[in-house]
Amino acid sequence: HRPGEAAQTDFTWTTELAITIAGELFIHMLCVFVLPYSNWRWASVCLSESIAAIRHGVQRALFQLGRVPEWHQTDNSTAATHRIPDGKTAVGEGSGKRPFNEDYLAIMRHFGMKARTTEVAAKEQNGDVEAANGALKRALEQALLVRASRDFESAGAWQSFVDDVMRKANRARGRRLVEDMEGMRPLNVAKLPEFVEEDFCVSEWSTVRVKQCAYSVPSRLIGEWVRVRIFEGRIEVWYAGTEQLSCERLRGHNLRRIDYRHVIWSLVRKPGGFARYVYREEMFPSLVFRRAYDAIHTPHHGLKGDLEYLRILHHAASTIEADVEAALTLLLAEGKSITADAVKALVSATTTRIEVPEL
Repeated sequence: HRPGEAAQTDFTWTTELAITIAGELFIHMLCVFVLPYSNWRWASVCLSESIAAIRHGVQRALFQLGRVPEWHQTDNSTAATHRIPDGKTAVGEGSGKRPFNEDYLAIMRHFGMKARTTEVAAKEQNGDVEAANGALKRALEQALLVRASRDFESAGAWQSFVDDVMRKANRARGRRLVEDMEGMRPLNVAKLPEFVEEDFCVSEWSTVRVKQCAYSVPSRLIGEWVRVRIFEGRIEVWYAGTEQLSCERLRGHNLRRIDYRHVIWSLVRKPGGFARYVYREEMFPSLVFRRAYDAIHTPHHGLKGDLEYLRILHHAASTIEADVEAALTLLLAEGKSITADAVKALVSATTTRIEVPEL
């Protein structure tokens, strides 16, 4: 290896570290960036081996270094490359290699690096970063043992912990890191945006379908075109220059994230559609609301019962859901008739009035 000539990037799963976020298992990967000559490394938390994860990981490492090597080497992941049709070879790549994806080449052009890959099924050609994966996880394991906890309040807190471990390890690189830095040119470009934008028309169900998953948006946007920013771990929905929604990105196919607060306004205006509403089950925020709905339909079948329940749900969306749920629990326990007026009366009676002091 020659100083400052190349960097290697690879992804590694962190299952054995058993990291939890607020008590829940956090399934994720690390995008590991290594300078083979000095063994300087940097790791970025990511959720998949995607082009967004490569952009995020490479960008974080380069801005931490403040320098740029001549080459960037990765394996033949689908994020960076794609399969070659049978009987063809990639132009300029030689036999046994796949051509680069345009999005990946755009990242390389932005930072002024040349792209290269290993041969197909030849992981040993990326041996430095492959070895760094194991060393990195051993260092993290030791740091976690000292910390005496594997639970973090957020993914950002876990990333900060990883960064601290990386800085401590990199301080020991010494003279070879100095030679690496001298062999690279200064980083003099701005950061790339870590999202892609796509336009979607809001459906009649008040949803947008992003990467084969459905997300609800405020019902006032039905029929309108919105711009969606797709990050690696979350999405943002924008309309007329204003953010309408920001939420965690779903991982998988045909999943859905429906917030009843987004759609209740249109359902109250057209209650007849509730019985056939495609996301009907998402209109029960908890088991108490489901029990209340069944109790309402005992004396009131069909449209009348649906309207009564939708009025209660509308009140929960307009005020505080927990207060409405407490009122429903009380009415169910006492066996009283459940109506929107009864719920409103209980909520109003238990709400503490805040006195505004005279100034």
